[in-house]
Amino acid sequence: MASEGEVITTQSAAPAGDQQNGEAPENNNSVVGATEMDTGTQEEERLKWKAKRRIKRSPSKEMQQVNGTVQVPRGSKNMRKSRMGRGRGLPKKGGAGGKGTWGAPGSEIAEEGECNDEKDPNYDSDTQFQKGQDSYFSSVAPPLTGEELANYVEPIIQEYFEHGDTSEVVECLEEINIEQQRHELPKLAVTIALEKKPAQREMTSILISDLFGKKVVTEEEMATAFDFLLEDLQDLSLDTPEAPQIVGQFIARAVADDCLPPKFVRSYKGKVETDHAQKALNKADTLLNMKHGMVRLDNVWGVGGGIRPVKHLIKKMVLLLKEYISSDDIVEVERLLQELDVPHFHHELVYEAIVIVIEDTGERSAHSIAKLLKSLYGSAIVTWDQLVRGFQRVFNALPDLCLDVPSAYSLMDRFADICVTEGLMSAKMRAKVPVRGRKRFVSEGDGGLVKESILSKESSF
Repeated sequence: MASEGEVITTQSAAPAGDQQNGEAPENNNSVVGATEMDTGTQEEERLKWKAKRRIKRSPSKEMQQVNGTVQVPRGSKNMRKSRMGRGRGLPKKGGAGGKGTWGAPGSEIAEEGECNDEKDPNYDSDTQFQKGQDSYFSSVAPPLTGEELANYVEPIIQEYFEHGDTSEVVECLEEINIEQQRHELPKLAVTIALEKKPAQREMTSILISDLFGKKVVTEEEMATAFDFLLEDLQDLSLDTPEAPQIVGQFIARAVADDCLPPKFVRSYKGKVETDHAQKALNKADTLLNMKHGMVRLDNVWGVGGGIRPVKHLIKKMVLLLKEYISSDDIVEVERLLQELDVPHFHHELVYEAIVIVIEDTGERSAHSIAKLLKSLYGSAIVTWDQLVRGFQRVFNALPDLCLDVPSAYSLMDRFADICVTEGLMSAKMRAKVPVRGRKRFVSEGDGGLVKESILSKESSF
């Protein structure tokens, strides 16, 4: 039996022999077969030509050609080194380029931590910006209730009385949410100032003016605050009996500072229900209608102790000491001293008191002044430092006092003994009391003869 190859060879050779013998074929199958063979030969050459191009483009030794195609090993399929035969076979851009790469070594240091790619696993839609939109996030403080607001604002105002900086108060108030309760700020400030001294009330008026000027409180909110104060005056008068007069002064000062409209006082005519509110409005109306009222209202609380002229303070202290000598009312002296509000100037009171003792030259005034100084020192109105400084000033001024009162040294020595007995002078201070030196022109043991040294000095002149 012949093989398949042999049969194909015999069949393909038969038409050739017939053509050589000149016999015509029975049909056109031979022509068709020849055409098919030519077409197959062209397709085969085209495939071989394409396969050669692929082999030429991929000369890597790791690649193998099977049936005219390049087979890439599975391990090197995803390798990122170039297949063009150029370069050193390293990853492109040092591993920092292309999709899915880790990036160049050290690039994570410069990253801002933001991922704007929605397909990135690290992308967070809640924290990243959306395309075409800007997202902004801010903290929101919950609004404070009435009691919480009072507990928060009261320490701020108390601290303001120490430093006097209204800008710091405004910065502290901007940190809380008080949009619906801004009228409570002036009300709380005035309520706290009712129990303070005139100096703190003046600072409160300045604070109210600055809150209005810096638009922390509007004119309507300011009027609402004083409306509530007038309603609560009856309760405030229980702790501060002079509250109606003080609130009236605050209203007048607020009108002078343009924080309240002038019609605020007139709008209450015939609409007041309590006597306390009527007293406050009458006080404000009187201050506003007096001659040059707007100018005088700048000093409605008086001038603070530290701002008053020194001569004015000295005059006040001498007057209260003279009144004390005639009345012996220590309580009145303590009250007037506290109203002056000059604790740093109490050494002047000690000085003027001792000068009165020296000029009076009487025992009663000496004991009365010693009693006053002991009471003031015992109640901590006059400190030990102020006492020592006052005594030292008198010691330095004794030569001048001696011109008006020749016995000033002996009077000072007698008063020093009284002060030591009352505990107003230490033994060390008592030893510093100056004693007037005595020049002896006549020897006390020479029978009244004048010293020759003195005579020689006089003859030289």
